[in-house]
Amino acid sequence: MKPVKKSSNKKAQRWLLKRVGTARSWILISVGLGLGSGILLIAQAGFLSRIVHDAFMEKRASDQLGPLFTALVAVVILRAALGWAREVSGFLAGSRIRQEIRLELLAHIVSLGPSYTGNQSTGALTSTVMEQVEGLHDFYAFYLPQLAMAVMIPAAVLAFVFPHSWAAGGLLLATAPLIPLFMILVGMGAESISQRHFQALARMSAYFLDVLQGLTTLKLFDRSKGTAETIAAVSNDYRKRTMGVLRVAFLSSAILEFFSSISIALVAVYLAMSYLGYLSFGVYGEPLSLASGFFILLLAPDFYLPLRELGTHYHARAEAVGAAEEILKVLAVPCPSALNGSNSWVQTAPLHIKFQNVCLAYDGGRRPALQGINFDLRSGEQVVLVGGSGAGKTTTLNLLLGFLQPDKGRILINDSLLADLSPDSWREQIAWIGQRPVLFHGTIRENILLGRPQASDDQIEQAAGNAGVLGFSMHLPAGLETRVGEQGAGISRGQAQRVALARAFLKDAPLLLLDEPTAGLDTENESLVMAALNKLSRGRTMLTLTHRLRNVKQAERIVVLENGCVVEQGNYSELMAAGGIFHRLVKRKD
Repeated sequence: MKPVKKSSNKKAQRWLLKRVGTARSWILISVGLGLGSGILLIAQAGFLSRIVHDAFMEKRASDQLGPLFTALVAVVILRAALGWAREVSGFLAGSRIRQEIRLELLAHIVSLGPSYTGNQSTGALTSTVMEQVEGLHDFYAFYLPQLAMAVMIPAAVLAFVFPHSWAAGGLLLATAPLIPLFMILVGMGAESISQRHFQALARMSAYFLDVLQGLTTLKLFDRSKGTAETIAAVSNDYRKRTMGVLRVAFLSSAILEFFSSISIALVAVYLAMSYLGYLSFGVYGEPLSLASGFFILLLAPDFYLPLRELGTHYHARAEAVGAAEEILKVLAVPCPSALNGSNSWVQTAPLHIKFQNVCLAYDGGRRPALQGINFDLRSGEQVVLVGGSGAGKTTTLNLLLGFLQPDKGRILINDSLLADLSPDSWREQIAWIGQRPVLFHGTIRENILLGRPQASDDQIEQAAGNAGVLGFSMHLPAGLETRVGEQGAGISRGQAQRVALARAFLKDAPLLLLDEPTAGLDTENESLVMAALNKLSRGRTMLTLTHRLRNVKQAERIVVLENGCVVEQGNYSELMAAGGIFHRLVKRKD
């Protein structure tokens, strides 16, 4: 397992570095500003040491020191301005890269389609898109620029120290590797700790979202107390993971401070022994002046400062690597073969859809879903697709929606391959209504407008009336402007389904695809929805997936699926008279 882990770790690091291109200019600006700030720090030490030397050794008057004080104040102000600009450029670098990665991640999840998202925890995916992408920010905003400055600024300090004392410069040069060495030793395994931290966060997010969505069920079964205890346990696990990350970060900082303090103390001892006359080496002929010694002493902390700051941001690298591994798990999921043609749909004849020997299997061909199905939908025809669970109904629907493409066979739309059509162009011709109406947080009007965003108020009112939405919205406080929560919170299931029907009326598409549109509805709402569907289906081609066989008697044609094969076709009377699989399904339901 360790080699695999190491390999994924390196892959995550390479991926992080590849993403630099989007904000390379901002990162370089941040590095340049940091280097400028470091040079000004050296100048600040030079001015301060000269002021002390002139004031105490040369006994110069305060008016003679005025220009030096002015220069010192100017350097301090300019350093502060560069520091602010560096923070801004670093933030912009991190923000731009996060935005690009988040959009790429969302686009990939959309490309994976419902076949992937339906099997994943919404909370875990949300955590990946939000928190784990946020976890990359400090890597680009602080760690990468600091990595460059940890090399350049100490080199600049040495360039100013060596002309005064090669011994002091040698001490700085000899002790410098200790800090990154111990930083690496202490930080070993920090990536895996950060990854476990993100995994704990994803688990907590997923579980908490599940609890919120199932709160009513938990209350009814008196499981709220036990669930609260589980949430406490999950939260405590996340707390422990967080403390583990902080423990590594604080331990790393403490060790870096210790070694930098020891190194600065060695330089201070050397300078003190030199001034006391105990040491006479390390200079170029003449003894060190107070200005030179004080200058070196002031620069010693500044020499280690970029290395200490790198240690402070080192945990950002570990956090980013851990987050990247989780993000790459999602990005590595191969997209199913979905509709990706480029031709626009132009209707030149009545709609006619043909399935010809269509085969499709999941899990790399190990799990067949459709095995050579053949049927067609003619313009204006109402066809019902029935069959037991796993018969292939949903797969057939996903093929028509363009979420999947067949492994073998073909789907023709007016004698043109569906695979050649642009997904957006084809889906413009489809109105889809599922068994669980999906409403978004907003007003009823806004949810209806998803069918056609540019629709007028009159068109919205007409669609709402046809779907029976006006019948219940007039009793709501704000009518169509009444706000509903996610998944239709605030209105009943039947009312939510009528809002979904209003979308379909507003879209006015020639092809209707229905997936159990009356599932979970009471008798009253079912009759209202069926009446609206009868009105909606007039003059349109309609394919309905259903288990509720009592609603299929009016269908012009029924297609029966079993084990991924079309086993029967005909109207209700013909199939019942044949006494085949459909007859058995009806009797079983009865």
